[in-house]
Amino acid sequence: MPKLGFVVLVLAIGCSGPAIAQTGDGRGACKADYDKYCAGTPPGGGRVVACLTKQQNQLSDACKKVLASRKAK
Repeated sequence: MPKLGFVVLVLAIGCSGPAIAQTGDGRGACKADYDKYCAGTPPGGGRVVACLTKQQNQLSDACKKVLASRKAK
């Protein structure tokens, strides 16, 4: 693959990460809070939501809104 093509491919993949992180399921809104408070918590079975809920007072406003909307469903 030519160098320019490789660079374009790397940039395209690198720039797509933030778009994927901002999915409608709240992962983007709570990622920093998860990394700070719940990084050792394995996903699945509601464990991450439970961990974040325990840290409710320290969470960002965006993450609090996502958790509140999950509870309302």
